[in-house]
Amino acid sequence: MTRQVLAVRYGSRVTKKSESFLSYHAYGERDVALGVDYYFWVIKEDDGTVTLVDTGFAPEAGRRRGREQWFTPAEALPVLGIDAGQVRTVVITHAHWDHTGNLSQFPAAEIVMSQAEYDFWMSPVARRPLFALHSEAGELDLLASARKAGRLTLTQAPSTQLRPGVQLIQVGGHTPGELIVTIDDGTGTVILASDALHHYEEVESDRPYAVLSDLPAMYQAYDLLAELASAPGARLVAGHDPQVRERFAPHPAHADACDLGTPLA
Repeated sequence: MTRQVLAVRYGSRVTKKSESFLSYHAYGERDVALGVDYYFWVIKEDDGTVTLVDTGFAPEAGRRRGREQWFTPAEALPVLGIDAGQVRTVVITHAHWDHTGNLSQFPAAEIVMSQAEYDFWMSPVARRPLFALHSEAGELDLLASARKAGRLTLTQAPSTQLRPGVQLIQVGGHTPGELIVTIDDGTGTVILASDALHHYEEVESDRPYAVLSDLPAMYQAYDLLAELASAPGARLVAGHDPQVRERFAPHPAHADACDLGTPLA
């Protein structure tokens, strides 16, 4: 089976390394600007079935938080030749606000996330300010409603097969039940790290991200991603790094989408 896997950039901002990497002062380096891109990801099967990996942030939440946004998933998919009604499954890698917006655009889709992630965000500790800062209460309510309606599937195993050739691997670190998604596209493995790897620098220079729930688990996630990426034909896709646009081929129909099936190097 061959699959098309796309990273769709829908927004961006510029921050500083000191705000992005944990204890950045310890590296003894000058603070510099750091670009941040916002993506959601698309897996399109030969039979036309479409899986979304995360759904970006909602326009209102983005405006309130001062983020630049150009479109939502439902607006971008038609440009890529995909009808929103083709989306059968939405994988939520973790429940931060910039990954759970726009779920209402896919009311018939099955939603999949890890049990650990769901349980954490439904717990009292998730309402503590430093955790709640990174979520949207209304979007957590939508996940709870989806569970009551039977639309939410919660994975419990360390590795779960979503369908043949598509695996969900629970890593934790950034959040308690973070998922990465690996896809066999017929030529190798595409590794959608989402926020288990915001920037390539985290793995390549061993620099943990500043927002985390478990530092040892974050290091373990980096080690796993490095191991997966070392396999022949593997393509590691960071969750927010502008380098994604340099490492992978642009989609001919959409200037803000990268075709992850065609590595440039």
